[in-house]
Amino acid sequence: MYKPRAYEKSIDRIVAALEKQLAELDRDIASRVRESPIWREKEEILKSTPGVGDQTARTLIAALPELGELDRRQIAALAGVAPINRDSGKMRGKRAIAGGRADVRCALYMAALVGVRCNPVLKAYYQRLRAAGKAPKVAIVAAMRKLLTILNAMLKTKTVWNGA
Repeated sequence: MYKPRAYEKSIDRIVAALEKQLAELDRDIASRVRESPIWREKEEILKSTPGVGDQTARTLIAALPELGELDRRQIAALAGVAPINRDSGKMRGKRAIAGGRADVRCALYMAALVGVRCNPVLKAYYQRLRAAGKAPKVAIVAAMRKLLTILNAMLKTKTVWNGA
C-alpha cells in the first residue's frame, strides 16, 4: 500500500498556502476594480462579450490600458496579434505574430478558445477560416485579433455586447 511521504505532505501544504494567497489576491483585485468607476465600467463592457470572463477582462484592463483609445491596427500590434511580414528584397516570407504583450496574448488566446464555441460572431468567423483551409492555430489567432478588435470598438463607443 502506498503511503505519502513527509515531503509530499509538505508540498501539499505549500500548494494550499499558495492557493489561499491567490484567492486573496483575486479578492483584492476584484475590490479594487469595484472601487474604481472607470475600471468597473470597462469590466462590465468587456464581460458582456461571450467568452470574456473576469480574468480576461482584468488582464486587459491592467495590461492593456490603451484598449479603446487606439485604432484596430495599433491595438493589434500592441497586443502582439498583428501579422508581421518577414520580407527581404524580392523574397516574401511567411507572416507571423510577434512582439506585443505576452500576458495580453495569453488572456486573448483563452478567451478566443471559449469564444469560438459560445460567441456566435467568433464561431462563424473561425468556422469560415477552417472551411477555407486555414490551420486551427492560425484560425484561433485570427479569432484573437477579431475579438480584440471587437472589444476595442466596444470600449471606444462605451457599448455592451449586442450579439450582432
